[in-house]
Amino acid sequence: MKRTADGAAAPGTTGTVVYRVARPEDGEAVAGIDTSFTTDSVFEVSAGEGGFRVVETRVEPPVHKVFPADDADGGGEDAEGGPGPGRTVVALDGDEVCGFVTASFAPWNRRLTIRDIAVAPAWRGRGVGRTLMRHAVGFAKECGAAHVWLEVSNVNAPAVHAYLRAGFVLCGLDTSLYEGTESAGEVALFMSRRVD
Repeated sequence: MKRTADGAAAPGTTGTVVYRVARPEDGEAVAGIDTSFTTDSVFEVSAGEGGFRVVETRVEPPVHKVFPADDADGGGEDAEGGPGPGRTVVALDGDEVCGFVTASFAPWNRRLTIRDIAVAPAWRGRGVGRTLMRHAVGFAKECGAAHVWLEVSNVNAPAVHAYLRAGFVLCGLDTSLYEGTESAGEVALFMSRRVD
């Protein structure tokens, strides 16, 4: 990995897409990425004796999910709100931002949290998300993280499958995280992977 003049890691190039640490002027383009998706399956969560069961289920008609606009994520805070190093890496095709990943590190438990990761629809299935995740894991290694953690909705089956391919496993869930939001009724799935 190359280093910038100030010593920060500078992700390189893959194919025609260039990856680099985000700059303030990238904010509007990052916020403008279409994060919606359509899926013909979801991960149903049911409570049973002694725990929960998560089963992938086909749905008809397919679910089309559009995420509500939200405030920019802090990125530099850990789950408990304390300061921690953070980084956003953008994927660029020429001047067009076609994806990004935002992560932050919590030293107290050596966890790197993927705060957000998105790839523009025209670039999905072309390795951009996989490469962005590799950059996040690289940042985890720089920070001395023991594991990488993320949260994903149970209806986002395409993302769950991508995370499973990237070595993540289901490590928990929250049935109430989205209450009072536009995503009410969905279940938050927590996934993690060890840092090699």
